[in-house]
Amino acid sequence: MAFTADNLAADDRFLAAILHCADQMLSIYRESPRIASIFAAQQRWLMAHAGFALHYGYSDDGKSGGLYSGRFIDFAVKNDIASRNTAAAFMQEMLAYRFLRPVPGPDKRTRYLEPTEIAEQHFTRWLVAHMMILDSLDGGERADKITANPSAMMAAIQPLIARAIIGSEAVRNPGATFNLFNWANSGGLVMDYLISRLPEFPRTADRVVLGPLSLREIREQFMISNTHLKRLLTQAATMESIGWTEPSRKGDFWLSAHFIREYWNYQAAKFAIIDAAAEAVLGPAVRDEPQARKVI
Repeated sequence: MAFTADNLAADDRFLAAILHCADQMLSIYRESPRIASIFAAQQRWLMAHAGFALHYGYSDDGKSGGLYSGRFIDFAVKNDIASRNTAAAFMQEMLAYRFLRPVPGPDKRTRYLEPTEIAEQHFTRWLVAHMMILDSLDGGERADKITANPSAMMAAIQPLIARAIIGSEAVRNPGATFNLFNWANSGGLVMDYLISRLPEFPRTADRVVLGPLSLREIREQFMISNTHLKRLLTQAATMESIGWTEPSRKGDFWLSAHFIREYWNYQAAKFAIIDAAAEAVLGPAVRDEPQARKVI
């Protein structure tokens, strides 16, 4: 059976998986800031998943398959992902960045779209990275199976992931501090960066000290303004989710346990969804090792 969110949330080995996932997202950003900007905030990430799912044939509206602006905008509004204006602007941005392109479709009156090779490659990389992390937990071979036929596997698995993520309260609303970062411009990347610096997470600790934090390094790395970054951290500090050991942002930087748990629980819910989709397409990852999924 696929991992459950409760399995992963209770498994201390999953911390290493979380840190690796954060590192992977940061690596994608460093290689291609433009494509990684899609993962930088939850709204954009959800819209990207919706677009790919519609392209691969997902339908919940009784309409014919395929991706086009009107259908995408209606889908985003119906599923409370974005307003009509925001969804339309996202589509125009993806076309301008050449992550989408026009293609012929069954209705000549409609301008159909499809992801370009670069967009599909990066989304496949996102999928494979998550499968590799799941494989590291139970010895499965999900990632190898996907890389053997990436286009077909993406088309089969991604719509299942999108459907479940869009309908998951645990993924879309894991907690106040997580939401603060993940709905802010570039906030998701800042959050991944902070989490990636965790040395450990003793479950009985109230907070975990990360050491010195350079705001300049964060600004330069993620192209975020000083005003925006300070506002984001000030709000999080007011919520007692982050802070410094000395006043006026001096001393070592720390993350609260409740913030770390929000991130952990979010990742557990997301990975459980991804594993369930993989199992539906690929079959059980582990067949003859009943102890492989035992929570340690």
